[in-house]
Amino acid sequence: MSKGKITNRELSWLQFNRRVLEEAANPDNPLLEKGKFLSICSTNLDEFFMVRVGSLARCVATGNDRKDPSGMTPQEQLDAVFPAVREQVARQYQLLNEEYLPALAAEGIHFLTAKELSSQQREWLSHYYDSQIQPLLTPRAIDDRRPFPLLAAKHLHLALLLPPAERTGATRMALIPVPASLPRVTLLPMGKGKVRGMLLEQVIAMFAHRLFGKSHPLAILPFRITRNTDFLYNDSDADALIVEMRKNLKKRKWGRVLRLEVPEGADPRLLARLKKYLDVTDPGVFSVPGPLNLDFFMKQISSLPDFDSLRFAPFTPRIDDRFRAEGSIFRAIRGGDILLNHPYDSFDPVLRFICEAADDPNVMAIKQTLYRVSGKSPIVAALSRAAQMGKQVTVLIEVRARFDEENNINWCLALEKAGCHVFYGVPKLKAHSKITLVVRKEPTGLRRYVHLATGNYNDVTARLYTDMGLFTCDDAIGRDAGNFFNMVTGYGEAAGMEKLVAAPTHLRKEFKRLIEREIQHAQEGRAARITAKMNALVDPKLIKLLYKAADAGVEIDLIVRGICCLQTKGRDHLRVRSIVGRLLEHTRAFVFENDGEREVYLSSADWMPRNLDKRVELMFPIEDPALQNRIIASLQDELRDNVKAWTLKKSGEYRRVKREEPLFNSQEARILAPAEIAVPVEEESL
Repeated sequence: MSKGKITNRELSWLQFNRRVLEEAANPDNPLLEKGKFLSICSTNLDEFFMVRVGSLARCVATGNDRKDPSGMTPQEQLDAVFPAVREQVARQYQLLNEEYLPALAAEGIHFLTAKELSSQQREWLSHYYDSQIQPLLTPRAIDDRRPFPLLAAKHLHLALLLPPAERTGATRMALIPVPASLPRVTLLPMGKGKVRGMLLEQVIAMFAHRLFGKSHPLAILPFRITRNTDFLYNDSDADALIVEMRKNLKKRKWGRVLRLEVPEGADPRLLARLKKYLDVTDPGVFSVPGPLNLDFFMKQISSLPDFDSLRFAPFTPRIDDRFRAEGSIFRAIRGGDILLNHPYDSFDPVLRFICEAADDPNVMAIKQTLYRVSGKSPIVAALSRAAQMGKQVTVLIEVRARFDEENNINWCLALEKAGCHVFYGVPKLKAHSKITLVVRKEPTGLRRYVHLATGNYNDVTARLYTDMGLFTCDDAIGRDAGNFFNMVTGYGEAAGMEKLVAAPTHLRKEFKRLIEREIQHAQEGRAARITAKMNALVDPKLIKLLYKAADAGVEIDLIVRGICCLQTKGRDHLRVRSIVGRLLEHTRAFVFENDGEREVYLSSADWMPRNLDKRVELMFPIEDPALQNRIIASLQDELRDNVKAWTLKKSGEYRRVKREEPLFNSQEARILAPAEIAVPVEEESL
C-alpha cells in the first residue's frame, strides 16, 4: 500500500459490514441482540448487491472501464467484491451454526427440521398448513407453454421438480412463492424448550405434495434472488419527476438478477434450470449452509416475549427541562439555542415543534425538507393540518430517496391534497438537507424559528440512530433559512448566507478553507487539530487535503462509521476509528481547533462527492460555548471508547481497540448520562 493511496469504496464497505457482523460474536451483546446483527448483515448485503454491485455490472455491460480513485476498473472491482462477499457470508453462517443457534437452544429457543418433529407436532403442522398456509399458495407450472415468470426480488420461492407426465416422459418444474404475509418462523405450541419453531419454507415443503394430487415432488429447492436496482433516469425536469420515478420503480421489478441464493446441497437439476431461466452464471450463485435471508432474527425472534434478559435494557430518552416548563415551545427556544442528541434526548420536542406550529394561530408559515419519513408520520399529519387551517406550508420532499421513493411519492400526493405547496426535489440534485423554518407573528414583528439536524425527520429511526439537532431563533440563521428555501424552490439563486453553508454551491469550498487554515496554523507552529465524525469518507480531494494536513503536523482524529477510503500508513498524525454498537452512529460533526478559537459545526453531509457536489446539503455552526462543549465531549467519549470501537491500522485493516480497564462504552455512557450533565472538555485530547 503506497503512501497517499485511496482504498476502494466497495471493499471498504465490505469491511464495515464485517464489523457489523462481528457484533454477532461480541460477548458484550445480549443473545437476541446478536441475532439482530446477523440480520443487519444480510439486509446490508441485499442493498450492496442491488445498488453497488448493480452499478458496477451496468458499467461492465456498457463497456465503461473507467478506473475509480483507487485505480480499479469496474470489472476489477467485481472480481474483488465477489470473493470478499463469499468470505463474509461464510463467516456469517459459521457464527450462525457454531455459536448462535446452539446458544439459542441453550436458552430454550429451538429451530426444528422435519426429521426432528414428534408425531404430535407433525399433526399440528398438518392442520396449520391446511388451514393457514395452503389457501395462500399459488403453485405455478413451468414448461414450454408456460414460460418462467418475472419473480420478485428478495422474496423466498420454492422450486419443485415433479415426476414426468405420462405423455412426455420428462420431469416437470413448478414454483411456489413463500407467502410474505406469514411469519417466517412457524411457532409450535408443544414440545421441549420455551420456544419451538420451524421455518415457513420447510413447512410448505413438507406438505407441498398436497398441491399436486398424486405427484410427489422429486426435489424441492428454496431460492432467493437479488436484482439490479441501479438505473439511470432523467431528473432534470422537476415537474415530470414523479412520473419518471414511477417508471424507475417499475424497472426495478425486471432488473438483471445479480445473485441467486440457494441452500448447500441444492438439487443439481433444479439449480441448473434456475440458472438458465434467471440467466445467472456460477459467480452469481451463493450456496449457504443454512436458511436463506436471516432477517427473521431481527423481525421475529428478537422480539419473542419473556426473554427480556436476552435483550439490551430499554432506556427512556431524556427531555430537557425547558421543554417541560409551561408555555409554548417557542418561548423555550427564545431562551437560547437548544441542542438535542438523539436518541439519548427525546425526539418528541421536534414533533412538538412542528405540531405546535401547525396549531398556533400566530404561526404564519412552515417550510420543511423531508428525505425519509416514517410510514405513519405525525410530521406529515401536522403539515397537512396546518395547510388546511390556512397557513402557508411549503414542503420539499425528496422523491429520489433510494428505497423510499414510493413512500415519498404517496406523501407528496397527500400533502398536495391537503393544500401544501409541495416540491418533489431540486432538478439534477437530491435534497438531503434537514431543516424546518417556522415564521411566527409576535408583538415585535415576525420572528423565524429554525430546527436544523444531521438526521431525518423520522420518528422511528430517531430511536435507533444517533443524530444531533439544533433549535434556534438566531436572526442570521433565520434569514439564511429563508434564503435557502427561496433557493431550492426557485431558480437555484439566492442571496449569500451569513452562517449556514449549503451544498453544492459552497460546502466543499468551506471544508477546504477550514482544513487549509489548520494546515497554515500547523506550519506556523500554532495549535492545529481536526476532529470529524461522519458516516462515510470517500471524497478523493478532501482525502488528499487531509493527507497534506497530517504531513504538515495537524492532529487529525476521524470517527467514520462506514466507508473510509483514506489510509493512515506513514502518517502518525492521522487516526481513524469506527464505532459499531447497539445504536447506528449517524451524526456528522466537525471541530476545527483554529489556534484555540475552536469552531464547531454539524451537517447533513458526509465527505463524499455525491454529498458535496450532487446534493442539497446544509452545514450549520454551533456558537454557544456550552453546546460546543457538549458536542466536543461526545466526540471525546467516542475517542476513548474501548468496547465498541475499531481502529484503522496502517495495513488498511480494522481491528478492535485494545480493551483496557476501565472499560468505556460511549453509547452506554450517553444513555446513562443525566439530562443536564456538566460537560468537561479535555483540552489536551481535542
